[in-house]
Amino acid sequence: MRHTVVVGGGWAGLAAAVQACGAGHAVTVLEASPHWGGRARRVVRPWPADVPNPQGHADWSLDNGQHILIGAYRATLGLMERVGLAPERLLHALPLTLPFPDGRGLVTPGWARHWPARWRVLAAIATARGWRATDKLALLTTLARWQRQRFTAPAQATVADLCDGLPATVIDTLIDPLCVAALNTPLTQASALVFLRVLHDALHSPGHGPWQAADLLLPTRDLGQLLPDAAVHWLTQQGATLATGQRVVSLQRIGPRWQVERHGAAPLQADAVVLACPAPEAARLAESAADPDSAPALRHWSQTARSLRHEAIATVYLHTPHRPKALATTPMLTLCSGAGAGPAQFVFDRTALGANDAGGTEGCLLAFVASASQGDRIDVQAAVAQQARTALGIEAPTWMHTVIEKRATFACTPGLTRPPTAIAPGLAAAGDYVAGPYPATLEGAVLNGQAAVDWLNTPAA
Repeated sequence: MRHTVVVGGGWAGLAAAVQACGAGHAVTVLEASPHWGGRARRVVRPWPADVPNPQGHADWSLDNGQHILIGAYRATLGLMERVGLAPERLLHALPLTLPFPDGRGLVTPGWARHWPARWRVLAAIATARGWRATDKLALLTTLARWQRQRFTAPAQATVADLCDGLPATVIDTLIDPLCVAALNTPLTQASALVFLRVLHDALHSPGHGPWQAADLLLPTRDLGQLLPDAAVHWLTQQGATLATGQRVVSLQRIGPRWQVERHGAAPLQADAVVLACPAPEAARLAESAADPDSAPALRHWSQTARSLRHEAIATVYLHTPHRPKALATTPMLTLCSGAGAGPAQFVFDRTALGANDAGGTEGCLLAFVASASQGDRIDVQAAVAQQARTALGIEAPTWMHTVIEKRATFACTPGLTRPPTAIAPGLAAAGDYVAGPYPATLEGAVLNGQAAVDWLNTPAA
């Protein structure tokens, strides 16, 4: 039986491990940290003393960031089902909904929620609050042009180039939030080509299960329950070996096999290795690989991986005794961000979603998400607290926790060269940064994890 070692236990690594088990491989998964899930994982923190705790819980389950799936994420949703989960029980579905606290923005009307995705978008545009008739006509005309052009753009075009001529209202209340949410890159720097690919799939893909492709799917459980816990359990049942706290030091090619050197443990012999760790770590391991026949390819792959620029995402959790009025009918809102407005682009009502497992508190827990975040933790926390007061009328929010993922995603810029899946014979890469159609999303991670194993099963590998 072929032995495959997966280095990294995030969503890409777990997807690769499940795919390899399904292909009949003996699988070992090594995760350097104490936790499964990578950059989409559960974070357990002590219950703050100044937050009501009627049930006496010791801990509160949060996440290291807020994630949104969409109905077009068929690979991710299918993987959840494969490991025994029922996504419809773990996700709260919203049709295209990007309202601001003052009521502006796109909200799919109730009477159009069962229409096909493209028609629902038209209904949302037609009923958008705060937009003039000329704003709506300009967007419809632009969408028709993108459709005629088959959702393609010049490789060097930015999203700002793509939207040249659109009214400021449309850019500020729709394009900018969508771009930041999907690519985690400011529209003046973001790839128009990748943005259009995501938009195409949201409008034209069949979707998964009961959902249409453009449906927003918000987790109602912590991220550990959304995939990692079930994937680890499933893999264990299939006979896979899984270990946390296992840092891989180097790789060495010995004949047709790879030797995986681990810190503080005996080396492993593997027929194939999947590097599903972050890009800098994967680059280090590829450079360490002693394989004279593949040395130029290993160096080139490592240089490409190291050249990626990364963007941070900050998630600030605040507690308030009373739910803000603007969140009375929706679990998420779009926020004005930028100079003078605050760093967060979105706020999520975690209590309404039920995503904080401990529960039992009074009031509500809010997650403010600042993509492409700048500044240190203290500055971001202070700016978000002020934004909560200004945008939502929260007078005295209680700070709960802040997570800043400094390398949350790669900067999805025009003409970006991403490292390929294939590194060397028997050695593949998996991760949301690997070359593929999607930006740094959960779907991109899962697709690239599966693609790594598919490539390893070809004669070329």
